[in-house]
Amino acid sequence: MRFGHLVLPGSFEVGKALPYFLGWTFMEKRVLGRTGESLSVIGFGAIVFVNEGPDFADQAVARAIDEGVNYFDIGPRYGNGEGERRAGPALKPYRDQIFLAQKTAERTRDAAATQLRQSLKRMGTDYFDLYQFHAVHSMEEVQAIIGPGGALEAFVAAKDQGLIRYLGFSAHSEEAALLLMDQFEFDAILYPVNYVCWYQGQFGPAVIEKAQQKGMGILALKALAKQPWPEGKKERWIKPWYAPVESYEEACTALRWTLSRPVTSCVCPGHAEFLWWMIDAEKQIVSLTPDEEQRIALATDQLAPIFQSPQR
Repeated sequence: MRFGHLVLPGSFEVGKALPYFLGWTFMEKRVLGRTGESLSVIGFGAIVFVNEGPDFADQAVARAIDEGVNYFDIGPRYGNGEGERRAGPALKPYRDQIFLAQKTAERTRDAAATQLRQSLKRMGTDYFDLYQFHAVHSMEEVQAIIGPGGALEAFVAAKDQGLIRYLGFSAHSEEAALLLMDQFEFDAILYPVNYVCWYQGQFGPAVIEKAQQKGMGILALKALAKQPWPEGKKERWIKPWYAPVESYEEACTALRWTLSRPVTSCVCPGHAEFLWWMIDAEKQIVSLTPDEEQRIALATDQLAPIFQSPQR
């Protein structure tokens, strides 16, 4: 056990590990709040497609599907549309087998409606299972979204037209997330659920509790984040704006912690290696014991969170 690197002993559950030993493939699925939809606990994020070769998307999607992944989260901002353009053809053969989530950073009704239709066209699909406000950071953004002429009007209209099935949002602000949940009955939230932020920034508990109370599905971001990049230092991993875990063992511990929270699924960070680490780790991890959770909490003492609650 190396607490300096947040590595705990691997835990295997015989009933879960045995099918893999026999060559069977499956992945745990959890229900997304009150929607009743069952999602794989590992989600494929479209940022993985960015800066990869032309054949990567087809190969990566096929591999993920074979491993049991059925939740794919896309966004037009990833690589200036590169994520959408590559995801569409790669996902098309599996469209009726997957849960496809999409986002928009637009905050007005007309701009959001335009981007929704552009995304549908780029990806060659008639509908999205989940459409989300992307990365809501401020109270001003919340007011723009929910106010007259705001993007929420476009979301509701699109749902009535059958273009989207469920409504949600992602946020990196506790205050913005809590206010959005007060203003509308969203189906899902995509939010950082990370061990360092939880213990060192008290970031997460209030939002997770409220989402549970409202029966929302909780999708986790930043599960493999560790701390801010040291000044002027960004080495192996170039896509994340934060320093991620440094090894497969750390990824196992971080993922195990997040999946021990009341979340439906964890979306992978930017590099494909993280996705494969998460998929491999899922095959062996089980819920944390109270003693293990306490040791993880203590091991974060020397780490700085990438997000903090304003109440801290």
